[in-house]
Amino acid sequence: MKYAFSTLGLPGTPLDRSATLAAAHGYDGLELRAHPEEPLHPGTPAGDRIEALRTVTAAGVTVLAVAGYAKVAARGEDAPVLAELRSLVRLAADVEAPYVRVFPGGGDLPEPEADANAVRRLLSVAPFAERHGIRILLETHDSHRTAAAVAGVLDRVAQPGAGALWDVLHTWLGGERPAQSRRSLGGHLGYLQVKDVASAEDLTPLGLGAGVLPLAEAVACAPPDGWLCWEYERRWYPGAAEFAGQLAQGRAHLGRLVAHGAHAE
Repeated sequence: MKYAFSTLGLPGTPLDRSATLAAAHGYDGLELRAHPEEPLHPGTPAGDRIEALRTVTAAGVTVLAVAGYAKVAARGEDAPVLAELRSLVRLAADVEAPYVRVFPGGGDLPEPEADANAVRRLLSVAPFAERHGIRILLETHDSHRTAAAVAGVLDRVAQPGAGALWDVLHTWLGGERPAQSRRSLGGHLGYLQVKDVASAEDLTPLGLGAGVLPLAEAVACAPPDGWLCWEYERRWYPGAAEFAGQLAQGRAHLGRLVAHGAHAE
């Protein structure tokens, strides 16, 4: 198993600092929040992208994914969404990340229309992603929070350049047990995002193991040669405890869950 964390937990932090923290606490990679607030995003010049890759590599870690904000199921014209998707793929390729994270975003549409948008757009851009060695991962989130909903889209796309990012919070909020989510995602699964919260009514991020999410069950379903990525949403909950000080505990907790799962087998 490999381990990463999302830079969403370290808003605005320079990339060298994030990479150093990852290496120092036993993480193999970073999921980079690709937003103009952050050091790296689709508008970042080519030279800065080269320097970013050099910085991460020098620290001894890799970029797991570029976490973009494209909404593939949303209403509106296809052209701007496709352009955003291609720009995220290019960014991921430049920093040698295998994945791009995207959202559904179809919450204000009837389900069939949202699904059709997502299928059409992913079908259009998946071959472009594959040519660049990238897989676009549709996250279990918002209008498609369950694995069943995401799999329904991806079954219709059926392209190697498109897959799923399993956010265990959202599938839990959607009423799925981890084993059910894993079965639905099947070969679409890219990697798991893990986190913890106090309840469905209080989504303030907590240290791993301090909340109610079924993390042990989810980790037991993870491919043994895959990735677990801790997404700590401090950007959206500035009152949450500082993230850097929790990295060691979080990594140790995930290691215990993985070891326990392997022992149970």
